[in-house]
Amino acid sequence: MARLLLLFLPGLVAVGTVHGIFMDKLASKKLCADDECVYTISLARAQEDYNAPDCRFINVKKGQQIYVYSKLVKENEAGEFWAGSVYSDDHEDEMGTVGYFPRNLVEEQHVYQEATKEVPTTDIDFFCE
Repeated sequence: MARLLLLFLPGLVAVGTVHGIFMDKLASKKLCADDECVYTISLARAQEDYNAPDCRFINVKKGQQIYVYSKLVKENEAGEFWAGSVYSDDHEDEMGTVGYFPRNLVEEQHVYQEATKEVPTTDIDFFCE
């Protein structure tokens, strides 16, 4: 019995430490530069401030640079959203934060790779801690 408990204990600890919520999906597909959506597609600059409505999104300040990793495929009446992380010396409190933002908020400054891989989104794409 003790041996069985030792086998399950690491799993119980991992389950107990996960905090968060799975939010509604914003889209069922996304465009990426690679199959895993880890390569940077482009560098964009925010044209205005944006306050995130919930934890799936990122706060963005006008002029802030954003590294874009994926672009959600627009469905029905939903807005067009991209996923990325903000980096800027002027806004250190937001550095490295990853989340979604409206596509019309930014202007692409440099395209590193074309987003040609269509990948299904998963629940983890919309997980909030």
